Amino acid sequence: MIIKSAIFIKSSPKVGDCPKSNLPEYAFIGRSNVGKSSLINMLVGKKGLALTGSTPGKTLLINHFLVNDNWHLVDLPGYGFAQRGKRQREELRRMIEGYIMEREQLANLFVLVDSRLEPQKIDIEFITWLGENGIPFSIVFTKTDKLTKTALNTNIGNYKERLKEDWETLPPIFLSSSVTTDGRDEILDYIEKVNTL
Repeated sequence: MIIKSAIFIKSSPKVGDCPKSNLPEYAFIGRSNVGKSSLINMLVGKKGLALTGSTPGKTLLINHFLVNDNWHLVDLPGYGFAQRGKRQREELRRMIEGYIMEREQLANLFVLVDSRLEPQKIDIEFITWLGENGIPFSIVFTKTDKLTKTALNTNIGNYKERLKEDWETLPPIFLSSSVTTDGRDEILDYIEKVNTL
């Protein structure tokens, strides 16, 4: 897929405020500081489209971007950000779950996982919840440029083994780096493929 245009449409505090549209939506989510905004900017080829920063947890709203005039890229808040108060964490959880469960336009949820880490309980629990609720999703391992090929293969292998404890069939898996642009074509081609189904 060639990206011809990508523009910010709207930030919404809850699913009921999201744009009125029938276009398919591809949402991106992950733990805070997983590299979500950098990945989104890399995918669409625009450095400042999604806000990036050294402070985790910048995304606090459901952000819609219109890509190529025919699908929406959705930047969701990160989950599990410990430095927020209990009340704000609960509000974010309700916002995220509301969008995922109620947004009929959601065609696929990309769950971002830091390739440098061993399987994290919070990620596994979130992925399990998606499966239990029948949400279409894929896993994107981020920051692959930070590891040697051997270490990367070991980490991904370990993650797949952990997932196989709960899953008979694994979801689509992508390896990505916002620095080297690895994974960009594969993710965009997958979106294009889902769009044509």
